[in-house]
Amino acid sequence: MSIATFAANPTTVTLKDPYVLHGRQLRTGTRLEDTSRYSHDIWILTPARLQVHEKSLILNFPALAQRFRPAAKRLFYALLSLELPDGEDAPGIATIRGKFTEIKRFLKWLDRRWPPERNELSEISPGDLDDYRKHLLARFPNNQAQRERSRAPLRLFWRWRRHLGEDALRFDPLHLDGWGESRPARRQENSTDRLSEEVLGSLLVWALRFIDDFAPDVLEADRQWHEAHTAKPGPSNDRTPIRDRLQKLLDDHVAEGRPLPGYQGQPNHLYLARVLGCHRYSINLNRQAIDAAAAIVGVADSAFVDNVQGRLDGEPWVTSITTHHNAANSLAALARHLQSACYIVIAFLSGMRDCEVKHIKRGSLQIKYDADGRPYRRKLNSLAFKGENDVAGVPATWVVHEAVVRAINILEQLQPSLQDFLFGKLPHSGGSHKGSNPALSNNSTNDQLNEFVDFVSRLCTERDRTDSIAAGPGRRPRIQTRQFRRTLAWFIARRPGGVIAGAIQYRHHSIQMFEGYAGTSDSGFRAEVESEQAIARGEVYMEMIEAHQHLDLAGPSAEEAARRLKDFGERAQFQGQVALDRHRLKRIMKRYDPAVYPGEYITCVNDPAKALCEKARRGNSEGLPSHGGCLPLACRNVALTAENTAAWQREIARIDKRLASRPTLAPRLRQRLQHRRAEVVEFLTANGQEAVPA
Repeated sequence: MSIATFAANPTTVTLKDPYVLHGRQLRTGTRLEDTSRYSHDIWILTPARLQVHEKSLILNFPALAQRFRPAAKRLFYALLSLELPDGEDAPGIATIRGKFTEIKRFLKWLDRRWPPERNELSEISPGDLDDYRKHLLARFPNNQAQRERSRAPLRLFWRWRRHLGEDALRFDPLHLDGWGESRPARRQENSTDRLSEEVLGSLLVWALRFIDDFAPDVLEADRQWHEAHTAKPGPSNDRTPIRDRLQKLLDDHVAEGRPLPGYQGQPNHLYLARVLGCHRYSINLNRQAIDAAAAIVGVADSAFVDNVQGRLDGEPWVTSITTHHNAANSLAALARHLQSACYIVIAFLSGMRDCEVKHIKRGSLQIKYDADGRPYRRKLNSLAFKGENDVAGVPATWVVHEAVVRAINILEQLQPSLQDFLFGKLPHSGGSHKGSNPALSNNSTNDQLNEFVDFVSRLCTERDRTDSIAAGPGRRPRIQTRQFRRTLAWFIARRPGGVIAGAIQYRHHSIQMFEGYAGTSDSGFRAEVESEQAIARGEVYMEMIEAHQHLDLAGPSAEEAARRLKDFGERAQFQGQVALDRHRLKRIMKRYDPAVYPGEYITCVNDPAKALCEKARRGNSEGLPSHGGCLPLACRNVALTAENTAAWQREIARIDKRLASRPTLAPRLRQRLQHRRAEVVEFLTANGQEAVPA
């Protein structure tokens, strides 16, 4: 049966009440028979949301006026069934849900405008749509993007007209005067703000502090919480009378000055019964002894763990961990902060996207060990989605840092044993069972990350610490998951120790060096880093040109470097000036990159025909890049800046210091150092540079 047949007369066809998701791939374990039918008032779209962290979505037709529901159902059934008109792309589930919101907005407006007897959308006139355009302009006067989002879905009633029968529009709104609005060309560059060095430094330090110092306390509280919630009060193997065991427990609280665990201001008898492994009735019989101890040490807000081991400034980082999920130091809150800390470490030190992090499962780590049992490579398995042919994701592997391994191990202990996805909801709070997603949504993680920042800020305020996570004095940063990947690309591209304000050290083989570390080229991460590196080099070029440094280069490729940089500067000029914004600089670099690579010791003026590293690569039997193939003292692609010469002079000074050290160096080592010094001196002298500064 075709959708067109069904749309024309849905009550007479063989399949009278189809499943609306029959054209969609469903989540693993979901049966089509359990999904929404056409006759249902609410269509649940979640089974077709294939990523485990995506939010649940529905189409709520009772939110529409009764007279317009049949037309809306026909349209959205067609969109979901993927019987596409010519030239149409297959819409995603989230896209369809977004279009429903805007069509609901229009139909509510139309319901107020039309008399009750009008109910066919084919009667919509150009005047109606022009009035709606004016309505949107008044409703969103300063938000052109929202106006475009609200207008665009109305064309579906024209473009999908063969599925709508009598409710199809009779004209294309796109051709109406004033329907579209002129707008500047969209930027194609990644517009995500990176995390500043100040914010990232503190954020990563506190995340690692949670993982390495505070996690044992949270995990111990979690263990006790699970024991208390799974153990049923009953007879204990300990034959000591309950009265004596309870009295010993109370005496311990009094001796240590610890309040009794409480509930609603009273001693928590049920919790005491679970601790002692007895019935609550047995505890109630000893109420007098409990009240006497409570009069001495008091009653806590809730049951708690108070033997905190983690230290901050020599003191416990929290006084206790309560089981009351509304308290600031509750197990529920601190466990979420620990989960956020693990997310920060994994996301930043792997370069994974949020959707890739959310699909990490228990047992996803692979660690390889050498002959001595020492780990030398750590791999993390998950799913990749962006740019892949399979909308359900494809298996992917990232080579990760040891800190990521520690974070994964923490999450595997923090999550219940039956929870596969490590970034699923934690079980401690009252709302932990809400929602059907196996993993946290992007918005939930964003909220948790900022709760983590707030907790650290309060902790720093209470302890008079100066290392809070702040974007500046009194400025609270807003953390988003998408910032970590962008920030890692920026830091790889701009590693400390180079030319711009002493902050850039660039080596043009770095792409290959971190390829395994940051994921495959298909992940898109390499392209992001290359883009950042190109911009960084462009800024270096402009610095050199404006300071006329390209005219003071030395070395065998000095003239070639000066020519390339001069040509680049001329092409980069705009209205007589060379100051470039980031986006224009990126375009200039893409077209006219002079392939000059400033480094600490040399400036490489890349010419593959003369490059010794290229010859080393070609000589490799496997055809792989040779990262150790750079021979700066012999290569003809070398140019020298003043900073390069100073670096070589410091190298000579270090060699001289070692040669003059006592006890005397071994003959072989001394000979090698003397040979190295002679090579450097000869290299500098041959290129007109002083070997030792005056």
